[in-house]
Amino acid sequence: MELGTVISTFEGPSTTEFSFVVNSSKVRKGHYVQVETEDGLLIGFVTDITRANRYFERAESVAEYERGGEPLLKNFPTTEWEYTTAEVRILGTYKEGNLFRNTFPPAPGSKVSLADESILKNILGFDPEGLHIGEVEHHKIEVRLNLNRLLQKHFAILAMSGAGKSYLASVLIEELLERTPEQGRVAVIIIDVHGEYDGFKSSPQYANKTNIFDGRKVRIGMSRISPQILREFLPQLSSAQKRDVENVLIELKQESKSKGELFDLDDFIERVQQSNMKEATKASLVANLYSLKSMRIIGRSDVPSVHELAQPGKLSVIDLSGINELRKKQLIVAYFARKLFTARKKERIPPFVLLVEESHNFAKEKASKEDMLSKSIIEKIAREGRKFGASVGLISQRPVQLSTTALAQANTHIIMRVTNPNDIKHIGEGCEALDESMLKNITTLRVGEALIVGEALNFPVFVRIRKRKSKKSSKGEQIDVLARKFEELNEKKKKDVEAFI
Repeated sequence: MELGTVISTFEGPSTTEFSFVVNSSKVRKGHYVQVETEDGLLIGFVTDITRANRYFERAESVAEYERGGEPLLKNFPTTEWEYTTAEVRILGTYKEGNLFRNTFPPAPGSKVSLADESILKNILGFDPEGLHIGEVEHHKIEVRLNLNRLLQKHFAILAMSGAGKSYLASVLIEELLERTPEQGRVAVIIIDVHGEYDGFKSSPQYANKTNIFDGRKVRIGMSRISPQILREFLPQLSSAQKRDVENVLIELKQESKSKGELFDLDDFIERVQQSNMKEATKASLVANLYSLKSMRIIGRSDVPSVHELAQPGKLSVIDLSGINELRKKQLIVAYFARKLFTARKKERIPPFVLLVEESHNFAKEKASKEDMLSKSIIEKIAREGRKFGASVGLISQRPVQLSTTALAQANTHIIMRVTNPNDIKHIGEGCEALDESMLKNITTLRVGEALIVGEALNFPVFVRIRKRKSKKSSKGEQIDVLARKFEELNEKKKKDVEAFI
């Protein structure tokens, strides 16, 4: 479909951009277009559209004339002087099935057409067998992301609250669960802070592929804790105290192994109390261990085990919505993330992707590793995971607070609506492929729209996220629905009491 004609301006056409006068009302910002050139088919992206009319160029003239009560539109042929121009950023020149860097500008007067869909699929980097997450904006082309390109070097979903982060994550999870053994299936583990993913368990097509683990029932096996992990759990101890407590742990582990019995935190505390270390040191250690015990998170064995968490083509949800203490949440994430990574390095579990909701609360930029227990392992997986088939997906509404080390290793960013200037600036500094125009567009994205930039695709692409197949969680309903349910429940209780009396 012909859209317009390339024009000559002060800035171009150049090798990187051009403008064209629009002759079709169907042209929209975000359209992909093509122009026939001597070197091949030039492909571009419409970055902006401007309408002009010389009758309306001088504000004082228009105002003065219309004070007389007669609009310009009625007495002058204004529509004949109206024109529309579109600005295009050149992506490259398509020739013989490949896209090359453009080295010569298109000629003024060349005709501009809507880009061919088959060519677009090729140059944007879509995979016919990939993860279907939506459609290209203004084009009926399915966005299918290659699994390796998305997961191998990690990804981040960034957006303000209510923009659709969890919805998009659910769509990605659906695609991962629907893969066949022949396509390659990864284990999916998600840290669910608000209980937003329990809908998978009540969805017929995903129920038998989903395990939900209540965070309140999760246990860290004392027998499984290594000296390194114990040091992280007790960061406030001095170096000497850490050595003492490690010696006790190693001794107890050796005894446990010889007897074939597991031990818990009470056994460990008892052994510390029986040790011959200094009384002052012992008292401090015991106090810290009792503080750890008060969290009710340490048991004899891991619940769940890493083998229960990581199963090919299955989803494991660690539901932390019932836990209020942030430190307890961090302990759970730190421990199981480290266990998963270690097990994967030894090839004891399948390749996995660990999705971390509210990741800025588990890997905060301006926080020490002592105060943010889960930060170091999240950064470690982000740095080293691709070598072993361990991927991390960071989901955050405050990217400016998220660890720059972890975020920099996420080579694909899926950005939904963001309005905070600090977050926008942070995103722009971390994504070289984003220009000023795209950053401005981020603030205007509607719910369910996203910009994908980075390793997963060859060029930044605006996407409309497809409709999810899984059931939505009962949590997070609109406030009027919650208010109505509350009153209905109270009314029912009142009637039950009256009937009983």
